[in-house]
Amino acid sequence: MKSRLLAAVAALLFSAAVAAPALAQDAGTHSTDTQSGVRAPAQAVTPSRIRGRNNEPRRERAPAAPTAEQILAAAQEQMALTTTGCQVSEAKLLGKTATGTTVYEVACGAAPGYMLETKTPPEASSCLILAHTAEQRRAADPAADVGPQCTIAANTDTQKFLRDYAKQASVPCTVDQAKILGQSGDGAIVYEIGCSDAAGYWIKQEAGAWTKTPCIQVLAENGKCDFTTTAENAGYVKTLLAGSAAAPCNVTEARLMGRNANGVFYEAKCEGADGVIARVNAENVVQQIYPCATAQQIGGGCKLTTAPAAAAPAPAGGRS
Repeated sequence: MKSRLLAAVAALLFSAAVAAPALAQDAGTHSTDTQSGVRAPAQAVTPSRIRGRNNEPRRERAPAAPTAEQILAAAQEQMALTTTGCQVSEAKLLGKTATGTTVYEVACGAAPGYMLETKTPPEASSCLILAHTAEQRRAADPAADVGPQCTIAANTDTQKFLRDYAKQASVPCTVDQAKILGQSGDGAIVYEIGCSDAAGYWIKQEAGAWTKTPCIQVLAENGKCDFTTTAENAGYVKTLLAGSAAAPCNVTEARLMGRNANGVFYEAKCEGADGVIARVNAENVVQQIYPCATAQQIGGGCKLTTAPAAAAPAPAGGRS
């Protein structure tokens, strides 16, 4: 009896020793049913089974957003390929277009900024022109889609840039108003400048050089100055008459009549007195004064001053 018990125990120990390695080998490929104690084969691990929650494929991590320094460097590189001369002082990444180009807004220090698109070559659109176009569209339709606009703080003070342009054009007054008028026939951008104490000007830049046109000349050429009054144009001509025989004229209205090889001709309407026509040279110095009463042959005569009635002819034979 004792020998049988020892044999049974030996057999049990032998079977346990053999089963242990087998369990170790099968650990990665079997699972155990907790109710029956029967181990079921585990599912094979394959690449198709490496999934996240809800059996979704693993997603690639999104690339890190560029830093402010990287955006500035990229914008500087692109602006250097344009003809704007902009020295980029600040840049904002706006995104990508449907065609894959990148769009930036850049500030250019003391100069107006741009919207920049990385085409070949890069395309830079002036923030000033974008704002002007948006203003026109909103004037025609308050609900109009005006497209992207510049929002960097340095780019939003358009009046500051226009006042700087007036200084560069040597406008001799205190500027209180300014606006973009549009493009001239030669492609230059034209600006109107209003003065707080004098007649204003149209200015434009061509080939890096600024020119200015007095509003009295703009009117003579069928243009329009919204920031200059009749009195301010009269005051402009009054300054031209200083030191001449017509200096006492209190000019209430004036116009530019035209020019020829001898100079430029202005008509001045004088308060309480006969008007005059003044001829000035290229330096705006009066060369001659013509009273309206006797200036009918000069540029068609005066238009602002009522000509005196012609004297009635004497009766024939001297009889009444």
